[in-house]
Amino acid sequence: MTGPLSPAERGALLGIAREAIRARLGLGPPPALPESGALAERRGAFVTLHRRGELRGCIGRFDPEGSLARTVAEMAVAAAFTDPRFPPLTSGEADDLDVHVSALGPRVPLPDPATLRVGAHGLVVKQGWHRGVLLPVVAVERGWDAPTFLKHACLKAGLRADAWTDPSTTLETFEAEEFGGPAPETP
Repeated sequence: MTGPLSPAERGALLGIAREAIRARLGLGPPPALPESGALAERRGAFVTLHRRGELRGCIGRFDPEGSLARTVAEMAVAAAFTDPRFPPLTSGEADDLDVHVSALGPRVPLPDPATLRVGAHGLVVKQGWHRGVLLPVVAVERGWDAPTFLKHACLKAGLRADAWTDPSTTLETFEAEEFGGPAPETP
């Protein structure tokens, strides 16, 4: 994984996510995307949206087509408007969102589930066309241990809860810098 993002870079990514959503709603211009530095590196990302404490959308991409900044902008729009679990975001909801970004490190095989580190690792479970992804923060928020994390990743993939023990199941971990929150107060 590349070095950690600075507080300014994290703030810039959160601003890019918010501006991309507002631009899609016709409430402002599209965000300016940096062409150099850490935000211009090719890196995957997830964007998670909450409204009034409830999940409102979450979409991500491990294999970016462009820079981290572009990926965050695209995933913010996707989370707001194309997450199949929710209706598209409305302009009345735009200022009431908590935006969280997960800047992803590379996926690595997990040959031994006993080495899964809750809170440090995200998890990808694959079997055939089934795939489930859970970010590191999910296990922490829910107080899961490693076997429970594995179980829920399998269930998210549409598999049996114990599918992680099946030799035909592929397990991968990844690290993520996770940050975000409500929109900053305007003076």
